[in-house]
Amino acid sequence: MDDKRVTGTLRKNIFEGALVEIVQKHHQRTGELTEGLVDRILTKSPQHPHGVKVRIDTGEIGRVKWVLMEDVD
Repeated sequence: MDDKRVTGTLRKNIFEGALVEIVQKHHQRTGELTEGLVDRILTKSPQHPHGVKVRIDTGEIGRVKWVLMEDVD
């Protein structure tokens, strides 16, 4: 199985329970990513140039940089 990454700028690519990598506000300068499962989608618009804002299962909030998807053969 190979991991595939999909951009986090489109809301249609993100759903509750999806495995994502987010950038929290205080990590924007460094670009440090935090991995987690989407608990709630906070952005209402269909897209956002810096990533759709979500809350992950740990309670952290940030903008999605990548949606991680497993390639099932």
